[in-house]
Amino acid sequence: MNFKGLAKKAGVITLSTAILAGGSGAIAHAAPKAAQDHNEDYGFSHMTRLDMKNMINQHGNPNFTVPQFDASKIKNIPSATKVDENGNKIEMDVWDTWPLQNADGTVAEYKGYNIVFGLAGDPKNASDTFIYMFYKKVGDNSLDAWKNAGRVFDDSDKFKANDENLKDQAEEWSGSATFTSDGEIRLFYTNRTGFDESKNLFGKQTLTTAQVNVSEVKNGTLNVDGVEDHKSIFDGDGSIYQQVEQAFSKGNVDFKDNHTLRDPHYVEDNGHKYLVFEANTGKDTGYQGEDSLYNRAYYSKSNAFFQDEKSKLLQSPKKEYAELANGAMGIIEINDDYTLKKVMKPLITSNTVTDEIERPNVFKKDGKWYLFTSSRGSKMTIDGIDDQDIYMLGYVSNSLTGPYKPMNKTGIVLHQDLDPNDVTWNYAHYAIPQKNSDDVVVTSYMTNRGYFADHKSTFAPSFKLSLDGNKSSVVKDSILEQGQITVDK
Repeated sequence: MNFKGLAKKAGVITLSTAILAGGSGAIAHAAPKAAQDHNEDYGFSHMTRLDMKNMINQHGNPNFTVPQFDASKIKNIPSATKVDENGNKIEMDVWDTWPLQNADGTVAEYKGYNIVFGLAGDPKNASDTFIYMFYKKVGDNSLDAWKNAGRVFDDSDKFKANDENLKDQAEEWSGSATFTSDGEIRLFYTNRTGFDESKNLFGKQTLTTAQVNVSEVKNGTLNVDGVEDHKSIFDGDGSIYQQVEQAFSKGNVDFKDNHTLRDPHYVEDNGHKYLVFEANTGKDTGYQGEDSLYNRAYYSKSNAFFQDEKSKLLQSPKKEYAELANGAMGIIEINDDYTLKKVMKPLITSNTVTDEIERPNVFKKDGKWYLFTSSRGSKMTIDGIDDQDIYMLGYVSNSLTGPYKPMNKTGIVLHQDLDPNDVTWNYAHYAIPQKNSDDVVVTSYMTNRGYFADHKSTFAPSFKLSLDGNKSSVVKDSILEQGQITVDK
């Protein structure tokens, strides 16, 4: 079962029907010790329940509302096709994508081309989740300009790597890519195993990297020439970030929980290399469990709000999910050879709020560090936020490692609440800083997987977002082409 694919069908999977890779096993259901009120922030920032509740009052504000797109103009990506083993042409879904970026986050140019990596697969096979490379000539922003170089990895690459984590790989999940100073393309992605209790496999997610070799075989055509230096980087340490072995044990699986360790985003600061990623807090950084419901740091500085909200939550049908919610935007430092150097404390966590804060994305602009994440109401435990609410949340800091403060007072940057059956439904918003503009470009994917016979998941129209210190706003009338990643000044 492809749990990531299921997760992408927002509005279908709710807190009461969540079936996602992850779980707390015996840890979550052990008899809790007597809980008592406390106030422990563990030395990093938190999405608070008060901020999430106040965010509801900002729904409908045009500064934070994803633009309305014209469904009649939305097209499938023409080049997103493959041929199956029987020679049949398949039009693929394409969902999470990320551009080849420079170290500062701006879009890179590779021999006159822009490159985007993305998850794609057969709409009829939810487990067909692999990374493809799309490319186009610099300056041509039309959807038709994007060509498909095919899958990045061959099926055999996971065995050639001689990496213990890779041998059980079932799917390739989201990540990032950087154009190195020596002219190489370095890909970071999530290696996910299958979910097979008989083999003691529980959908383990591992931050992974490879050098992708690309050549121009003729004018206008790029080719993937294979990968090298394909290896695992990090799969949790147990103390700061939860490991899948902590979450699951054989015969003890709880699908109410959602174990995450994915979406590595590469960033540099002062000559150091880092990966920011989605995870869950470990046993020493505010672990999940009933005791977390009594931690005021997750609620508000106001004791009155804490006591009132805690009382409501303890009686809420969402109580169990709140106990299990310990999402984190984590960070590790890596060496120049892309191996693990140092495990660091999370940049921000979402204990009691949600287990899932996806696709962390961070860059420096105008002296500030901006940190963004995608999240969905169907995974949140806040009354007034429902299954159709989709967000990009944002936080700002004077340094890469924080502390981070919520943008727009609550963290809201983008919001949409479309019916999941709407062709223009969109998710996985990704903010890209520009070399020649004060605005950033926001990309996403549009149309839920498998919902229509004729409409596939595709590049959504991009649009501009203005950043001003701790404030942001959608730029009015700024809708761009489907999949556009750069703008001219």
